[in-house]
Amino acid sequence: MTKLFLDINTLQHSLQQTMERVKASPRYQALMALPLLPRALVLAGLFLTSQMLVFGLLYLIFGQRVVVGFLASILAGLATGAGALPALFFKDISRNLFNTLLGAAAGVMLAATAFSLLVPGMAYGNTVWPAHGIYIVAVGMLAGALFLHFADRRLPHVHFDAVADHQLGSLNKIGLFILAITIHNFPEGMSVGVSFGSGDMGNGLVLAIAIALQNIPEGLAVALPLVGLGVNKWRAVGIATLTGLVEPVGGLLGITMVTIFQPVLPLAMGFAAGAMLFVISEEIIPETHANGRSRYATFALMAGFVLMMVLDNMLG
Repeated sequence: MTKLFLDINTLQHSLQQTMERVKASPRYQALMALPLLPRALVLAGLFLTSQMLVFGLLYLIFGQRVVVGFLASILAGLATGAGALPALFFKDISRNLFNTLLGAAAGVMLAATAFSLLVPGMAYGNTVWPAHGIYIVAVGMLAGALFLHFADRRLPHVHFDAVADHQLGSLNKIGLFILAITIHNFPEGMSVGVSFGSGDMGNGLVLAIAIALQNIPEGLAVALPLVGLGVNKWRAVGIATLTGLVEPVGGLLGITMVTIFQPVLPLAMGFAAGAMLFVISEEIIPETHANGRSRYATFALMAGFVLMMVLDNMLG
């Protein structure tokens, strides 16, 4: 734990030094001296130019499928910021509402894991290794679950129920909570990329929608305790958004990996499925059933599962 806090403090110190150097540069000072509208236009132009370069290079190197998958993982990650927006108007929410949101997220993730990762993963596995696809996917599932197991062992953190019960009493606890969500977001983004990497745009789209829906309560879970401790509301929303932006990193890794090395696709789909099932079983469902308040979450889980099942049937 002590080593973790030292690492975080070192990282914060390095970031502060970098920001001070940036602010001291003449170009930065000239930009900040501009009126608000011209400054916003310059920043928007720089951002759009950088995105055109990134997506253009991806298209030239890997093709359209990678670009679409990367964009989908970005949008899914940004849903975390959208989920944080209510923190601009409220400092807390009821436990039943939070349980309902988490239950729906669990149902959405369960359906996406089953229909968009495991079923197609076994089908691709049987194509590459006839009659052995299910075993390849099973090995991947265990690897995904073990990855998050060891990540959780290395990273002590607080759980979702602390958000609704106001148990996050310090910035250190909230920092651990945010870091844990960020780590969990990586394999979720990877699952989107892997699904697009399979070549099935319908499955990729369904999974991206599922991850986006699941990210909404996560964004709220990050922003609310920060606002409760007096952090600026917009800054809290920004921090929540940043936790979701690790997903495009996982998405880009997943889609490029399975595009270049097609035989690893069933293993990668199993890995993503195992990681998502770990989060559902270890984090989400236990929290929704804490303190005997489970009925709202149970029906929300079923509604989320049915929604994604219908969506998968429509788009798959």
